Amino acid sequence: MSPAPPGANDTDDVHAAAAGDRHAFQRLYRLHVGRVHGAVYRLAGYDHARAEDLTQDAFIRAWQKLPGFRHESAFGTWLYRLAVNVALMDIRARGADPVSMLDDEQLPDPGETPFCAAERQELERAISRLPPRARAVLVLHDIEGWRHEDIGGELDMAVGTSKAQLHRARGLLRKALGESS
Repeated sequence: MSPAPPGANDTDDVHAAAAGDRHAFQRLYRLHVGRVHGAVYRLAGYDHARAEDLTQDAFIRAWQKLPGFRHESAFGTWLYRLAVNVALMDIRARGADPVSMLDDEQLPDPGETPFCAAERQELERAISRLPPRARAVLVLHDIEGWRHEDIGGELDMAVGTSKAQLHRARGLLRKALGESS
């Protein structure tokens, strides 16, 4: 793998990779793998092996779909959305529909206390135990910075449902972390 030549940018590598240049795609991989892996790692419930597989699946799909990339957004944005879709399809394929409703009995009483961060490992463990729908909304909104409108579009749910699921996910986290509501 050769480093990007001086003056080359992401756009040049995207065009070259779309034309079949594997070295250009390798440079794109190295540039974007961290963000892609981070997103799918969180959506996969902090499962390292599954996140590795999903990251590789996302890049394989990107390589396959790259000739059809229309440059309507930045390549990194396109790749990130593709990776999130790969992770969400994996959740669905495992029979854990990320858009199924939770039973009210499974939910803690809503509280007014804002979510407080706990030690990272404990927090990751708590997030990984959330139901897939709650985890997907929490990760996309609170960690990845998505707007409820975008989450609703991606998960085929109403904006209000996304907001409700975020509230529920935060409540489940508070409960899992032993905080009083």
